[in-house]
Amino acid sequence: MSNKKNQKLQRYRMHLKTGDTVQVISGRDKGKVGQIIKTNPKTSKVLIQGVNVRTKHVKSRQEGESGQITTFEAPIHSSNVMLYSTKEKVASRICYTFTEEGRKVRMLKKTGEIID
Repeated sequence: MSNKKNQKLQRYRMHLKTGDTVQVISGRDKGKVGQIIKTNPKTSKVLIQGVNVRTKHVKSRQEGESGQITTFEAPIHSSNVMLYSTKEKVASRICYTFTEEGRKVRMLKKTGEIID
């Protein structure tokens, strides 16, 4: 029997980076477009600005202070988002190509737009 604690944490290779503009392709927020704030390669999840917004009820810490409701963005799995072209207004898969200088870059398949 293998124990989860003993297994080495796997770091997933993600096609997304911090600062990319993405569109959600499945789930409750399908169709929403936002910019990636943070990526987590260990769980293969991303945090997108204005997408998957949750509310949290916070108790008062001191006597006489009222509690409050805060909103925050929850992480979403990287497989549920696609890179989005702001020029063409279309979501696309990516492929990796090389520039004339020999640098490896990410390119949108539908538009041919280079991201990096």
